[in-house]
Amino acid sequence: MREEVVEATVRALRKAETSLPDWVMKQIEAAAERETNPVARLHLQFMLENARLAEAEGLPLCQDTGLLIFRVEQGRDLRLDFDLGEALAEGVRRATRDIPLRPNAVEPSTRRNSGDNTGPGIPDIIRETVEGDGLRLTVFPKGAGSENMSLVGMLNPADDPIDFIVRTVAERAANACPPLFLGIGLGGTFDLAARLAKRALFSLPGTSETELMLLKRINALGIGPMGLGGETTALGVRIESAFCHTASLPVALNFQCWAHRSATEVIR
Repeated sequence: MREEVVEATVRALRKAETSLPDWVMKQIEAAAERETNPVARLHLQFMLENARLAEAEGLPLCQDTGLLIFRVEQGRDLRLDFDLGEALAEGVRRATRDIPLRPNAVEPSTRRNSGDNTGPGIPDIIRETVEGDGLRLTVFPKGAGSENMSLVGMLNPADDPIDFIVRTVAERAANACPPLFLGIGLGGTFDLAARLAKRALFSLPGTSETELMLLKRINALGIGPMGLGGETTALGVRIESAFCHTASLPVALNFQCWAHRSATEVIR
């Protein structure tokens, strides 16, 4: 089964790096149709053309092929006789060579590049146990342009987290290749809030009253595609929350650029 996992990893990476999910394409298409700013509309059309050409040619749709994050849903009845993390890493190494992917993983102090997008802590693997005896692998390539704008704020309990989110987006969105997809972690601890924000990106788009209200406020900022103005600053917002200490209010924002890439493979 190890080889199946390796091959599924390569397939998922190839799909994620060279095409966008249908729902993401539809979000961009809808934004292009309703956008009244001609420059903004043109940029949205460029994004659609870029994605279509990448898929047709089988080439990465962005030069930043990202650090690789995997969501692994493993059936509780499945017993593995191999190291799943190493199998995923082997798939990443093959994909880096064969697709190809830009080597992005560096040691933080020396900046030495591993050359194959693997290393300590990379790929980042988020594991969940579910019912059944199968394995579901979802890959999320995460580019640095949007990731660099992400942050965790430790607010006072009396602060308004929505106002904090809108202010932060106003300050940072233009440098994150908008229109954005925004994952928000509300509550927990410093590190849990960040993980909630990352998980929120997996479950976009949000449809709650609060999420839709926040999306409306963000789009009213007028930052627009690529930060050049327009009505489309964000395409989706999702909030994941957890209980926090009575004396704290962590809020994490994980920015994602317009190229919200992901792909899933299921092994039964």
